[in-house]
Amino acid sequence: MGHTIQITGEHLTMEEVAAIATGATATLAPEAVAAMARSRRGVERLLARGEIAYGITTGFGAFKGRIIPPHEVAALQRNLVLSHASGVGPLLGREAVRAVIAVRANTLAMGYSGIRPQVVQRLLDLLRHDLVPCIPAYGSVGASGDLAPLAHLACVLIGEGEAFYRGERLPGGEALRRAGLEPVELRAKEGLALINGTAVTTALGTLATLRAERLIRTADIVGAMTLEALRGTPDAFDERIHLVRPHPRQVEAAAFIRRLLQGSTFLRPRDPRDIQDAYSLRCIPQVHGAIRDTVAYARWALEIELNAVTDNPLIFFEGEEPVVLSGGNFHAEPIGLALDYLKLGLVELGNISERRIARLVDESLSNGLPPFLTRHGGLESGFMLAQYTAASLASRNKVLAHPSTADTIPTSANTEDHVSMATNAAHHTLAVIESVETIIAIELLAAAQGIDFRREQLGTSAVLGAGTARAYAVVRETIPFLEHDRPLAPLIEQARKLVTEGALVEAVPA
Repeated sequence: MGHTIQITGEHLTMEEVAAIATGATATLAPEAVAAMARSRRGVERLLARGEIAYGITTGFGAFKGRIIPPHEVAALQRNLVLSHASGVGPLLGREAVRAVIAVRANTLAMGYSGIRPQVVQRLLDLLRHDLVPCIPAYGSVGASGDLAPLAHLACVLIGEGEAFYRGERLPGGEALRRAGLEPVELRAKEGLALINGTAVTTALGTLATLRAERLIRTADIVGAMTLEALRGTPDAFDERIHLVRPHPRQVEAAAFIRRLLQGSTFLRPRDPRDIQDAYSLRCIPQVHGAIRDTVAYARWALEIELNAVTDNPLIFFEGEEPVVLSGGNFHAEPIGLALDYLKLGLVELGNISERRIARLVDESLSNGLPPFLTRHGGLESGFMLAQYTAASLASRNKVLAHPSTADTIPTSANTEDHVSMATNAAHHTLAVIESVETIIAIELLAAAQGIDFRREQLGTSAVLGAGTARAYAVVRETIPFLEHDRPLAPLIEQARKLVTEGALVEAVPA
């Protein structure tokens, strides 16, 4: 199951979320247990005094004015969880659900939500037993928290809903029983604490951003390989050009590509009649650098959100006196905007890659490569349809590029009259990433094919750059030169695996 990560509420990293998603387990730090216990005592004291507090002794949303008598506050929480489990669509995958559990547990561990430590421990028990609640992907509007998907998670804790256990889809209560766990009986505030927060958006955004970080590095490597296949010029990557327009990640991208290309004899010598390449080659640092900015901003926002309290209401103390404050930390606008920005950057990454693929297959643009990268043109089509596929995916991405946060539909009888739609942004970002990973994989195949043809022209003594040579070797370990037409889909999938598993990044250290 992997190693164990301590949940403190304050120090969870994106890499730890990814580790938990893929099998690591988690334990509660003693200080987190103490903070939650204190917060819970505050709730109990409020109840004992008969104070009115939103979500504790009142209804929810538009029912905020309905007072709930003390003997029904537990039923209120159970009813909340059951009624809000209204998600639809495909289920989130195992890794996504485990990431959601980690994020939610960490937020509750900060001790402002009034939930008992044993309830949060039960969340971590799900991780330990690899018991995966069935959470439909769609239904959150990204404000008042990810209510619908988190309610499906909370349902399993109380023995309702459905979950996967050891590969079998079971009723929630049966899955708990087989894992040797008892259902939780929710008390005042606890149902609301479980479902009111940005855990789903944040978890999906975290996994997306980590994939994007790997993808942009891979795109740098593949773009450099394409430059060599097309016999481009290295002049556009000269440090002096980038230092006088000192966007940090543009400078960083140019430096990385210079290291990749160091020692290459595939690049063309300086020629006054052919000084510069097309934008998709010449402007790689400017475009990839700007995309790196979107990835960096997403990481910045998510690292804050991972260790933030996103519940409502919150329990504070003035001395030893508990104070309940209602606010809007559940509103996922900061994450939605970050993911929309990231998504737009990734759409551009696919766009520029598709244009490089088009140059590789077009004999009028490829500087002497055979049309469609086949030596039997006419009889055989070579990589013709690979570019079609890349174009199809790039076009699909342009539709998904519409910012989710530009939309809002009021909910709960206009009590919740502005929402972020950030969870949609997370889903769309992941869809774009999947498409761009495939586009980059197609470019990788075409670049390797082009390099082989270019080597035939230059002679066997021609050498690739210090970094691109390693990347090319990784490709040719599993994917052969395409001598004759064959189905390209399996080759694209093999190349996609190299992209998604980070094989090129591992082969070419930063």
